[in-house]
Amino acid sequence: MKVRSEVMRAAQCVTEGVLAGILISLGGAVFLACCRIDAPYGKIVGALLFPLALVCICMRGYALYTGKIGLIYEKHSKDDLSLLFLCLLGNVIGTAACGFLLGWVLPELKETALSLCTGKLAQGYGFGFLRAVFCGLLVYLAVDVYRSNRSPLGIMLCIPAFILSGFEHSIADMFYFATSGIVTGEAFGYLMMIVLGNSVGGLLIPTLRLVKPSEKAEADAATSEEKSEKTEKTEETADPSESRK
Repeated sequence: MKVRSEVMRAAQCVTEGVLAGILISLGGAVFLACCRIDAPYGKIVGALLFPLALVCICMRGYALYTGKIGLIYEKHSKDDLSLLFLCLLGNVIGTAACGFLLGWVLPELKETALSLCTGKLAQGYGFGFLRAVFCGLLVYLAVDVYRSNRSPLGIMLCIPAFILSGFEHSIADMFYFATSGIVTGEAFGYLMMIVLGNSVGGLLIPTLRLVKPSEKAEADAATSEEKSEKTEKTEETADPSESRK
């Protein structure tokens, strides 16, 4: 019974990952279509429309790797890590399936994706990694604001910010490469580097939040401050004659 429950849970995680990948693909398809409009207006419109995909993912509770990686400190058991990578697998399946299909039925999108992905490969792994780090940071902020306030404001601001800044989102890139038809070892290595960069960026803020004084240290500091204030007050109210002696 326990094994069956674990299998069902894993299957659900992959399914939610696939659904998230499909939604990211729809956002990516809209972005590619908008990029065909006269620059720079097309890219701006695409950047403003793309966040709707992440809003839907958050509202439906689907599993997007770049949105989940920053939450790993909250739940980091062996099972949670396994589910995280199953989520990534689902994202890959969803974006790959949509990318190959849309590249086949919409040749103009394939042409745009090919130009886009060629430029991504030309920048090299190092620049791609750094751009992915900043993207991961913004995606974490977008999801964190949504989880804290149930507001899509963070998503609607942070996602266009990373798109217009030229930062790299691994799941969106998977869709773009699948649509372009570029299936090479270089492309695979590039995407793995972007996944790594998004992971580092997504974990950056949660990691820095851990670097803070412990509750005991804070309590000791507060006690020390109170004693210091009492000492100062005692000295101020002391008998002046005593100070002359």
